[in-house]
Amino acid sequence: MNRALAEVSLFGVIVVSCLLVVLYAQRVRAEASPDGGYAAERRFRFGLGDAKAAAVRWATTTNHREIGMLYIAFGTVAAIWGGIDAMMMRTHLLTPEANIWTEQTYNELFTMHGLTMLIFFVTPVFFGIGNYFLPLLIGADDMAFPRLNAVGFWLLPPSLLLARLGIVAEVTGAVLAVVVPTDWLSVLLAFQEPAIGWTMYPPLSLAPNPQTNFLLLGLHLSGIATTIGAINFITTVVYERDESIGWANLDIFSWNMLVTSAIIIFAFPLLGTALLMLLFDRNFGTTFFAVEGGGPVLWQHLLWFWGHPEVYIIFLPATGLMSLILPKFVGRKLFGFKFIVYSTIAIAVLSFGVWAHHMFVTGIDPRVRASFMATSIAIAVPSAIKVFNWITTMWNGDVRLAAPTILCIGSIGLFIVGGVTGIFLAVIPVDVIYHGTYYVVGHFHLILMGIIPLMMFAASYYWFPMLTGRMYDRRLAIFQSSLLVVGSALTFTTLMALGFLELPRRYATYPPGYSGLQVVATVGSFIIGLSVLMWLYNMLWSSVRGTPIETADPWELKATEQFTPEWQWFEDRLERERGVPPSEPEDVRPSYVPAQGERPLSIYGRIKPVARTVANDAGIGAVGGFVGTMLMTAVLLLAVVLGVFELESFATLATFVGLPANLGLGYALFVAGGMTVWPLLFLSLGEYLPGTLTLVTGLWYATVIASGFALAFYTGQPGLQLVAYLLFVLLGHWSYGLGLAGTIATLGGRQRRPSTGEGE
Repeated sequence: MNRALAEVSLFGVIVVSCLLVVLYAQRVRAEASPDGGYAAERRFRFGLGDAKAAAVRWATTTNHREIGMLYIAFGTVAAIWGGIDAMMMRTHLLTPEANIWTEQTYNELFTMHGLTMLIFFVTPVFFGIGNYFLPLLIGADDMAFPRLNAVGFWLLPPSLLLARLGIVAEVTGAVLAVVVPTDWLSVLLAFQEPAIGWTMYPPLSLAPNPQTNFLLLGLHLSGIATTIGAINFITTVVYERDESIGWANLDIFSWNMLVTSAIIIFAFPLLGTALLMLLFDRNFGTTFFAVEGGGPVLWQHLLWFWGHPEVYIIFLPATGLMSLILPKFVGRKLFGFKFIVYSTIAIAVLSFGVWAHHMFVTGIDPRVRASFMATSIAIAVPSAIKVFNWITTMWNGDVRLAAPTILCIGSIGLFIVGGVTGIFLAVIPVDVIYHGTYYVVGHFHLILMGIIPLMMFAASYYWFPMLTGRMYDRRLAIFQSSLLVVGSALTFTTLMALGFLELPRRYATYPPGYSGLQVVATVGSFIIGLSVLMWLYNMLWSSVRGTPIETADPWELKATEQFTPEWQWFEDRLERERGVPPSEPEDVRPSYVPAQGERPLSIYGRIKPVARTVANDAGIGAVGGFVGTMLMTAVLLLAVVLGVFELESFATLATFVGLPANLGLGYALFVAGGMTVWPLLFLSLGEYLPGTLTLVTGLWYATVIASGFALAFYTGQPGLQLVAYLLFVLLGHWSYGLGLAGTIATLGGRQRRPSTGEGE
């Protein structure tokens, strides 16, 4: 299988699907008709002149909000590309042998996944959020240097193209080879994506591959763009903020963007210098990083002097979003504002003194290693301050169930695990053992995936009404957010378990004994991928078809005195453009006062009703599952009589939990699963399945799970027997679904909420 064609095809399918979603939503969008009603459909026309005008407008804009949207769109495209790399890597690791992609292909995917995500995804998205909202938060008209702001963005697309020119050239060459002689395409076919690892350690990065030169140039260009953006942010915060905003009342997100930009000013020029030195080594005969010159370890020092501050360059904006968004959904003022600011500054300073903990296994002086170990442990203190302040902010708050809330709380949990394991790796003896294992991969992905993208998603939901003037599908958002947190936890804690078992990282093959955990990690990664596609669909569809906003306070921020300046700007805009009057809440309470209610304040008092509900649902679900399982058994027995289903296939179920292959044990497990796993899954997901009636929802659910049963119990039935087998499997599951859903409805189990479109 050609990796390049497969990757570009997947990327193209996703991009085209996004465009089709938007175009179809535009086409069927209902608009008000002259008689006051709504047309069922309208014709959508978009001509060449419109496309040209739109292209010129977006290519020449200097408006900070539009440039922010360009940054976000670019980062999303890069994330899709890098995410496809990740999915292809995890698919490769389903089997211990390299029988899906080659080892060379795996190394290419590993290299470009890391660089694409770190350089072209995370920082551009945070710069986009900062471009759009930071001037609104500080009362500025625009960024300090609007034209330079546009230049900073437009350096990024060519830098990404240069960095990934190998796959573009390979696909172009493969397509042209159909009609053009291969000899004419020698230049294109000479390019190959680097397989040197995203850290680009010499001497691997000195190997002859022309694409590596373009990769280094692309990274250097992106560093220039990032530095330009950082200068703009610093100047804007220092000189462009409103007179009423001083350092004491500057919002927490602007503080984080200011500190992040300061780190960039010191870190990225060094990376650019190191990249040029590597280019000189490759092309002009210098020996900065050759064995006979400065040595490969010099590259590690220069790379990680940029690389570990880079971790905080992409981490601090996420913590700023957490500190900004979390209080809005728990009804309380951010606890310890000053200490969170101080901790942010402390992280920035300490981040430049920890780089060598990536090099504990290189044989550097033990006294140097000890000093870096102390600094690496110390940097955990300001990070812990943030976590404790976030938890305290939630304490006794009015926590509301919403997609941003799920993402914030999930981020805190994943970050705690990722951060604590980072402290372990800062200890020299532990790092020496686990440095080359999947333990490190799990650790940094729990941070890089566990809080950074999650807070991007939380920000997209929080500000979506302001960005589009519409509301997203809240039910889908809650489901997507939960799925994303679960997928992240499943994937990266499994990788940590593999590392604890000392499985080496960065290998395309591995011993068969680790295959079980690798499969679990791959399943988790595909859950992440599915949730991201759900988010993308929700954003695109809702931006056109979502319910129009009728108030500038969709999150009821005025009720807790948290109606921040960007929402005030939005309220003024709605009133000016659509005549929507400002809304006032029925009652207002200060956000620093704990939420008061009838619920007990003790932990036991809060857990007790939840536990009672869970026990009630589980009990009713077990009864419904038993009834459904008995009905399904009757249908399957009829299939056995007709010779299209083998009863002995139940015996294999017992082997899944380490028991001998026994029909009785297997059927007992079948009944137990039908009474526990599947009813609980139905109760969890039934709310999001189609159908307004409980029985209809049960049929939908049974139809979905029937596919797994059909694959698991298939014993090679041919022809008409196969057709009959599939028919009886479907009938059996329909019986199960009707029995399950009907029993739950009869016994008064959890009811489906009415679809009002307002609540989450």
